[in-house]
Amino acid sequence: MTTRRAWWVRVPEPVLDVVIVAIAAGDVWFNLDEGSRLATAVAAAGCAALVFRRRFPLTVFACTLPASLMLDIVFAPFAALFTLAERSRDRRLLVVCAVLFALASAAPWPLDDFSSLDHTWTLVYFFYTLATAAAPVLLGQLVQARRDLARRLVEIEEAREHERLLHSQAVLARERAQLAREMHDVVSHQVSLIAVQAGALQVAATEPDFKEGARTIRSLSVDTLDELRHMVTLLRASGGHATALTPQPTLADLRKLVTTSGIGTELQGELPPDVSTPAQRAVYRTVQEALTNVRKHAPGATATVRLWSADEGEAFGVTVTNTPPTRPSLPLPGSRQGLVGLKERAELLGGTFASSPTSDGGYEVSLRIPADPG
Repeated sequence: MTTRRAWWVRVPEPVLDVVIVAIAAGDVWFNLDEGSRLATAVAAAGCAALVFRRRFPLTVFACTLPASLMLDIVFAPFAALFTLAERSRDRRLLVVCAVLFALASAAPWPLDDFSSLDHTWTLVYFFYTLATAAAPVLLGQLVQARRDLARRLVEIEEAREHERLLHSQAVLARERAQLAREMHDVVSHQVSLIAVQAGALQVAATEPDFKEGARTIRSLSVDTLDELRHMVTLLRASGGHATALTPQPTLADLRKLVTTSGIGTELQGELPPDVSTPAQRAVYRTVQEALTNVRKHAPGATATVRLWSADEGEAFGVTVTNTPPTRPSLPLPGSRQGLVGLKERAELLGGTFASSPTSDGGYEVSLRIPADPG
């Protein structure tokens, strides 16, 4: 929340002090008349003390009272009284100061001339000056109230912003908790059944290939369950700052992916050591999707994962090629969204993605990423 500051607040304090002291000195100059040297010195001291009115408002106001008693001046005590009213919250003190100023202004100088003056006129002048002194007091209190109100508005806006943040976090926590329940109650349950059935098939199978396939299904199901449990734990953490996100895969995880793919896969080549983290994830996901498609659509096939880098160092990438299937594939459903996602990843990195059948009946996918996407 941005509030517009008053013009007198934007004026530098030294400049404002010079202006106030100059006006006070002018007020003294026009009211000197036949004032004594003592009155002139006292008035000059009172005007000079206005420079320190912010740090010592009560002391500076007291310094202006003798000048008000000896000379008919108002600006210096009014400036000191305004500053005191702006900074003090003691209203009794402000009333006492206003009365003291009225007494100093109404009392005759020298004091021994009091008996020769009209007592009624002195009393009237006292109340007139007292009413006049209410102006700087009320104005100072108004400025103080305005400053307090502005500060309060800022606090209210910060509190509302904090409440909005808490509300959004609560909504996010409820959505994550609901998603965690769905994953735990539905997805985890179904994957658990797959693992149990695969284990039973592994025990009952007599053919080595069938037993190995069941073992692979069971192993992948168990790994999937572990990942699901970890994801459910993260979702139930409600998105707190202390919760660490799941580490994203890198090239260091590529060999484990190949060895646990459930198919005969050979990993060849290597990539430059300065490959960025997003590019490493893109390479990993490309190999992961390609090997998944081989398992689904080319049973019995083998695959080759070749990491490559151009001689000029302008680009690098990965090519996954699989042989033709040796057994008929089951009609498993596929939306081809995986390949679409890989193409989008490549485009975000300024690269290209291609997939096509090979001449011998196999299949090949290739990812190419420029070394400098910018």
